[in-house]
Amino acid sequence: MQPDGPYRYTHLLGGSPVGKAWAAIDGQGRFVTVVVLDAAVAATPGWREAFAGIVNNLAQAPGGLPFTYADFSAAAPWVAYSADVGPAAEKLFPALGVDYQPVPTPTPPPVSSPPVPVSGAPHPISGPPQPISGAPQPVSGTSTQPGPIPTQPVYADPVSGAPTSPGLGAALDDPPQHDPFTAPARRIQPSAPPKRQTGLWVAVAALLLAAVAGGGAGVWAISASGSDPATPAPAPTATPPAPGLKPWAESTPRSAEERTLATAVPSMVFLEAVLTGFIRNRQDNALLHPEPFTFSRRCTGFVVNNDGHVLTNGQCVQPTPDILLEHALGSLADTLVADGELKAAEVRGFVRARQASSVFTGLEPGTQPAATLHGQLNVAKGDLKDGPAIPGTVVRALSLDEGNLALVKLDQANLPAVELNTSAAITAGTALHALGYGTTDTDYRSAAYQVLAKPVQVTELDVESFTYRINEDIGSSSRGGIVIDGQGRVVGMLDNDLLQPDRPNRLVVPVSRMTGLLAAAGVEHTLGEPDRLYRSALDAYFGDDEAKAATRFAEAAEAAPTNALAQAYREASVAAGGEVQSRPGWAVPLLVAAGVALVGGLVVLVLLRRRPNVR
Repeated sequence: MQPDGPYRYTHLLGGSPVGKAWAAIDGQGRFVTVVVLDAAVAATPGWREAFAGIVNNLAQAPGGLPFTYADFSAAAPWVAYSADVGPAAEKLFPALGVDYQPVPTPTPPPVSSPPVPVSGAPHPISGPPQPISGAPQPVSGTSTQPGPIPTQPVYADPVSGAPTSPGLGAALDDPPQHDPFTAPARRIQPSAPPKRQTGLWVAVAALLLAAVAGGGAGVWAISASGSDPATPAPAPTATPPAPGLKPWAESTPRSAEERTLATAVPSMVFLEAVLTGFIRNRQDNALLHPEPFTFSRRCTGFVVNNDGHVLTNGQCVQPTPDILLEHALGSLADTLVADGELKAAEVRGFVRARQASSVFTGLEPGTQPAATLHGQLNVAKGDLKDGPAIPGTVVRALSLDEGNLALVKLDQANLPAVELNTSAAITAGTALHALGYGTTDTDYRSAAYQVLAKPVQVTELDVESFTYRINEDIGSSSRGGIVIDGQGRVVGMLDNDLLQPDRPNRLVVPVSRMTGLLAAAGVEHTLGEPDRLYRSALDAYFGDDEAKAATRFAEAAEAAPTNALAQAYREASVAAGGEVQSRPGWAVPLLVAAGVALVGGLVVLVLLRRRPNVR
């Protein structure tokens, strides 16, 4: 059966134990080669990812194999190659570690032996054979066309696959009509007939029987594979991470609002920047305090591509020197108050008086303060520097005037990303949702943080800067958080509203500033294959297709283990009656082994049938 896809398939090019290659024509009439991974193989854990990875690696290698289009999320994943790149299937399947067998094509016979008509009947010969050393002479009364010779290859019809010369069984079993070596005096004595090799025939029969039985078992295991609601999706730890927010608890279950939150929440990141340095006199670099001061800045970010790039608030992860100095002088003032050297009422004046004459540096004068940055997904904990916290670095940052944004690269890939809505129409009264991290713990150092969400409305727009304000603040750590539309796409980032005395996080930076920063850094904003799998699973779940949703969520959780919501929704789908489609791990390998045994047995059988009866 031909595969689905945007092509007109003309004929099969070849096959392997895991897929096939087809010749096809695209919508513009160009010839392409389409390589398809069998649906049963793609459903086996690891094969779909291996297929996509090999295709991408071959495309990126120098002198590699570029493809024109692919769909790795289809039930039977496929990739299309232009005919100009050459034999694509011959390179792709061996790269996957499997053999590839092209469909045999007819080869013209030697000039001295023109092909025989389809009937294959030899022409009668009325005279005795000519001497072997002499050239063959035409015989009177007969056609000059010779019949088939014993060594002539049997060619297959390219459409039906039927042989165009006499069948092998007839050539071996039927007695010859005429013995060309018959003579009055026999000069060569026939040898004794060979012994019947009964044991070999029994072995071949056993091999074929085992192949048929094994193939049947494999087909049964795949076709009858049922569900395994108890089998969890693979995860990096024994206990899956807890989601940062449970959308079904924040809205009416199975509602549009729940789906909106479920789409965006997995991409949320809790960020903590820790800075350490010394306060010095600007004029002579003398230390104002012998010990270093360390303080942290906590905010929210969100993943914009599968490689681990995160957008967040610039002043949070890379504060300017004057903000660093202000924080350090405030810490110094608190220390002096604790030591009885300064009164609490004098703290503000102390900070203002020393800002112009002081500088915050690293260990040595003129160096930058030491800084570390870590990100956490799902439920986060303050002051955490080991797993699941992920180290990160600031790639690029924009000033306050430019938008107060920063691009961070976390040292981990396969993180769930969110989509940017670059064409959002924002007006006063537009209904959105705001998301950002927050905590209710009073112990700042080890406080637990989770994602907070609120429905909000746009209250006013700034025509010059394209920023706008919303009517709600969801917490002090929500800087760098997002506002999203009804499809869970980002339409802005939360920032401090400096025009208000308490600086609430109600100012929203538009998406245009974000795309400008990404373009300047050369970073592409794209959804990865795990993101598409997850959104496909949400489609099934909110479309009440529990079985499909359970399977897709399991695949998404395996592809992106940090997506805790994928695992949570997988369990919800199973609880609602869905079942994760599974099959024994031995099913596909058994099918492959059975196929190899069947081919081997048939080859041996043909060779035995072709062996001569005399020696």
